Amino acid sequence: MCSLCRNGILGGALYLENEAVTYKTTKLTVDPQYRNLILPFKEIREITWKRIVFPVATFHMKNGEEYTLLIFNKSRFIRYYRELSLKGEP
Repeated sequence: MCSLCRNGILGGALYLENEAVTYKTTKLTVDPQYRNLILPFKEIREITWKRIVFPVATFHMKNGEEYTLLIFNKSRFIRYYRELSLKGEP
């Protein structure tokens, strides 16, 4: 479970796929460009973390865009993110 922080907190789901982190929601009140937000690993410059009540991750993209998400299980996300994003690298 996660929430995208963009003009409010928007609930949804976060998927770690073979080549990207994908945020998905079916909420009609969310801008269509964010309903299926794909963040390719090769385009993520870095991820920074804060903790307010829940862990908050900011994905800093190489093109300058930033996407902030509440990620409720930080340790599991980090474990699988590292495993998938480093796949195929020496």
